[in-house]
Amino acid sequence: MQAVKGISMEKWLCWVSMGVAGLLFLLFLLDLLLKFPFSQVSMAVDILGLLTCGLVGYLAWDAYRDLR
Repeated sequence: MQAVKGISMEKWLCWVSMGVAGLLFLLFLLDLLLKFPFSQVSMAVDILGLLTCGLVGYLAWDAYRDLR
């Protein structure tokens, strides 16, 4: 029974990681285009944030795919 709980928790962690990465990706993209949430303090930070969110989202998706 422990293995079933572990796999279920790992799937939820993958989903949550993809969700948080997607939300932050959207916020950084809005800041880059509209200067809305963070008043575009630095364009370099926005670009690095987009790249990082994309990488975390991809890694979470790949881990979820491995669990299936």
